[in-house]
This record gives sequence, structure tokens and C-alpha cells, in this order.
Amino acid sequence: MIWDTVGGRRRERAFLNPTSLDVHGVAVLVLTVVALFLFTRDRIPLESSSLTILILLVAGFTLFPYERDGEVALQATDFFAGFGNEALVAICALMMVGKALETTGALQPLAHVVSRAWANRPVMALIATLAAAAVLSAFMNNTPIVVLLMPILVGASLRAKFPVSGVMMPMGLATIIGGMSTTIGTSTNLLVVGISQDLGLHQFTMFEWVLPVAIVGGVGILFLWLIAPRMLPDRTPPMADTSPRVFSAQLNVKEGGFADGATLSEVLAKADGNMRIDKVQRSDSLFLAKLPSVTLQPGDRLFVKDTPENLKHYEQLLGATLFNVSDDEHPVDEQTPLKAEGQQLAEIVITRGSPLHLRSLAAARFSASYGLMPLALHRARAPSSQVTGDLNLIRLRAGDVLLVQGTRDAIASLRDSGSILVLDGTTDLPHTHRAKRALFVMGLVILVAALGIMPISVSALIGLGLMIATGCLTWRDSASALSIPVIMIIVTSLALGKALMGTGTAQYLATGFVSGTSALPTPLILSAFLLLMTIMTNIVSNNAAAVIGTPIAIGIAQQLGVPTEPFVLAVLLGANMSFATPYGYQTNLLILSAGGYKFSDFMRVGIPLTIIMWIGFSLILPVIYQL
Repeated sequence: MIWDTVGGRRRERAFLNPTSLDVHGVAVLVLTVVALFLFTRDRIPLESSSLTILILLVAGFTLFPYERDGEVALQATDFFAGFGNEALVAICALMMVGKALETTGALQPLAHVVSRAWANRPVMALIATLAAAAVLSAFMNNTPIVVLLMPILVGASLRAKFPVSGVMMPMGLATIIGGMSTTIGTSTNLLVVGISQDLGLHQFTMFEWVLPVAIVGGVGILFLWLIAPRMLPDRTPPMADTSPRVFSAQLNVKEGGFADGATLSEVLAKADGNMRIDKVQRSDSLFLAKLPSVTLQPGDRLFVKDTPENLKHYEQLLGATLFNVSDDEHPVDEQTPLKAEGQQLAEIVITRGSPLHLRSLAAARFSASYGLMPLALHRARAPSSQVTGDLNLIRLRAGDVLLVQGTRDAIASLRDSGSILVLDGTTDLPHTHRAKRALFVMGLVILVAALGIMPISVSALIGLGLMIATGCLTWRDSASALSIPVIMIIVTSLALGKALMGTGTAQYLATGFVSGTSALPTPLILSAFLLLMTIMTNIVSNNAAAVIGTPIAIGIAQQLGVPTEPFVLAVLLGANMSFATPYGYQTNLLILSAGGYKFSDFMRVGIPLTIIMWIGFSLILPVIYQL
């Protein structure tokens, strides 16, 4: 029996000693550890890890039923309930509703305001940008907000001669702070609130915890504005305009050279298979099929694309004469260099949901589809490593930056497609006459849920229907807004949470946590648990940390005999504090690439920000809930 002091009174605190786990409880605990390990493996797709864990859960409880008092207490089919969970429905609907704001250009006015502000007063523009990003993130997924602001801020900061690295990370972290303030700010919030409601506990309203987040998050925003830019070194983007350009040229086959009388396959073998031949021309009107057996003759022209160094190497190797593709009278030399009129370089950031995500350029038929030539690749998760092998065969991941070359029209077409993020803030964002409709529907969804007229899952689903009915969203765009990895990690995490609760494992872990911290007063136990969730979310998926941590938090509160709300909020807030590592949240990966940051930069800013937020919530939550 332990006594602590609350509000000047001594209160008796009772808890059970940790009980032993049965076989099923041990198995679930081991599987949870395995899941957390798999979720940190970058080489294994998140959806594959999630499906593996779900299969093991279902198969295990089917082959070895969990019985209590002679009856099956937890069936394998119970783990499928996550697919119909109200929180998942709300998350998917909000993803698609948010997509309509992107496709209609509804946020374009914000982009223009930000761009004008940066042109006049960059320092004040930074705080305005941070505040706007945080407020917007409270009502929609922060990924599209980051995607919207990134190209604008890159261009604006360069024109204002303000370090890009001093802008990008504060903006990204501000969206995370804003996202934790409302029920619909992030999928993590919706999950935690949904689990609390499913267990018959307190039903949180949309703005129930906005006050503590506004107070503590306001201090965090001030840190990001005044201090963080000074702590960040001036980084240059990883794919600056220094990579070699690719030039279009032609190699004229000379009599007596290696290519004279050789087949096309022999010519390619001579160049070690690295030469890229677009077409073979024999006369003004005759183009030959690029068959391996085609025999070259003097006067044939091979149209090729490569760097100047490689093209000169092929010229010597094949005994041919190199000409510019637009000038077949003057061989390429110092007086007549290669030219690439109308060509531009562009940086493409790979985002989740992009046509290139988890695919190779060859599989996506990138060059044929977009008319662009890939030049180089910057790997977000291993920025110092060299990319070896064929660039077209490398599987791209979220946060990778691809350097491409092509015509102005080809790059503009890629940017206007809206499916791939091009880092160029000089062009206008798409804008249509449906933008006001999209904003009205989104506002209606938020207002109805905030007033308690409908649950957020219902209002979001109706909002989705209105977006499609009014032409703000097509079925194709709505489908592309859904993320299979997010859906699978949520379903699997919900299944693990159900297993933890159903087998008593969550209660066991809660009892152990309380026993280990029994000498501490309740506010310090809450603070310790908040810190534990914060550390976990910077290592594994925030959704996984939240869903697994919620039943444990409820168990801790019940053991202590205190309200469950502050401990549930500790999970929610802690699981959102993905500040210290670039892998804690998907927007951090985008920021890592676009700003040219290193892993240490996130730690340099993220750790102090985490400490500020942790101390702030540790002080304010006990006051609000009178612990």
C-alpha cells in the first residue's frame, strides 16, 4: 500500500503485484517485440511487415484457441475488426477529402501570401509560415501541407537569400506540433480516441486538448522561430545543379573504325552495355530498327544521350565522329562544344503515394512516360552512400531525391500532373473554380464534427461523397490518396492492441510499470510514461506506438485509481512527438531530402524541442486533470 499527496491531501494508492503471463500472453508479448523490430526495418515494406504480424496472430489463435473458464475468450476473427474500425474509416475518408484540397488548388491563396511575405520580410515571414502550417495541420494531414509549402519555401528563401536549411525543418516540425492539437489532426489522434471510445471510456471532443497543446506548442513554435534556425548549419540541397548534364549527340560511323561492319550488339558490348542509343539513321529518310543483329555501315548515325565525357569516350572507342545532334557539319571539339538548348534540371522528391514510390524507374517506365532523363539519385536514408549500378533498376523509397533532365515543357507537365513533387517554387500552383467548393465542404466536415452533430467518421464520409458529387474529387484521385502501408499498420496495430488487452498482457505490463515507479507521485509517473511513448515513436511507427501504448496507459491509470484521460493523452501527445529522428514521421523524410540535412541536424533541433514539449506537458496535464 502506497500513499501519495494530491491537492494537499494524502491518498491511498493500491495496485496489484505483477501476475504471471500464460502461454498466449507470452506469445503476444514476443510478437509485439517482433512487430516493433520489423517496423524499424527499412528494407522490409511496412505493409509486408504488418501483413506478416497479422497472419501470425490469426493463424496462432486459430490453431491454439485462447480459452478462459472453458470458453473461447478471443477468436482469430476478432483481429479482422480493424478493417471496419470507425477510426480507420475516418482516417481514410479524411485522406481522400484532403486530396480534394490538393487537386483543386484550394490552398493556393496561402501559397501566394507566403511567397509575398518572404519577398519583403523573411524573418517575420518565417513565424507566419510556422503558425499557418501548424493551424492547417490541426485540420488536415500534414503531408500535403509540407508538399505544398516545400517548393514555395525553397524558391522564396533562395530569392530572399535566407538559408533553406533554416526554413525547411522548422516548417516540418511545426506541422507535427499543430497536428497533435485536435482529434482529426493526425491518424494517431483518431486511433487513440477511437480505442478509448471502443473500450467504453471517455469520449474526447474535437478540441478537448487544444488548450494544453496551444500553450506548450506555442513555446515550441517560438523555439523553432528564434533558436532553431541559428542551431542549423547552412546546408545545400543534396542535388544542386552541379551534376553532369546529359547531351543529345550523334556518332557518325567512319570507314575502318570499330563500328564499321559491326553489329549493334557488338557495339553495345564494346561500350560495356552503358551506351544509350535512341535511334539508328542510315539516310535522310531511313531509320533502322534497333535490333541486335543490325550491321552498321560507314555513314550510319547513332543518336545517343550521355555526359560529354562518356560521349567522347564512345567516339574514341568506336572509331566514330561525334557531332552535336543539331549540328551535323562541325565535329565536337573545343571550338564546337556540345549544346543542350531548352534543357533544364529538376529535383523530384519521392513521396508516399507517388507513382515512383517503392518502384524502379524501369518498372514505372519513367523516361518513356514523362520524357525525362534520370541523372542521379540521393538516398534519404543513406545520404553518404554511393549509388552504384543501373539507376533505372534501383527501388525508390520515400524521401529519395531524383535529379532529372528534360525540356521545360516536360518538367512543367510533370509538375502539373500533381502526382510527383518537383522542387521548384517559381510556378503557380493549380487552381480551379472548384477550390471554393472544396474549402466549403472541408469546413462543413470540421464544423459538424466540432459541434458534436455527427461523429468525425460520419461527417468525413459525407464530406467525401460531397467532394465527388461536386466534381472536386475523382474516384481515381481519391483512390490514390489512400495509403496501403498506413491502412495495414493501423489494422495490425489494432489487432495487436486487442491481443494485448484480451490476454491480459497490457494489464501485466501496466502493473509492472506501476510497480517500478511506485515510489513516485502520480504526476511523475505520468511524465515518465509520456517520455517512454516519445522515445518509442521516434524509433517505430507513431501509429504502432499509439495503438500498443493506449491499452497499457489505460491499465496504468486503473492500477493507480486515477482518471484515464491524462494517461490516454500522454500516449497521444507522446506518439506525436516525432521530432528527433528523420524516420519518426514521413514528412521528416521529405524535409531531410529537400533541405539537405543530416541525421545529426534532426537530433540537434529535435532533442531540445522534445525536451521542451515533454516538460511542458508534464507540468500542464497534472494541473488540468488535478492529479
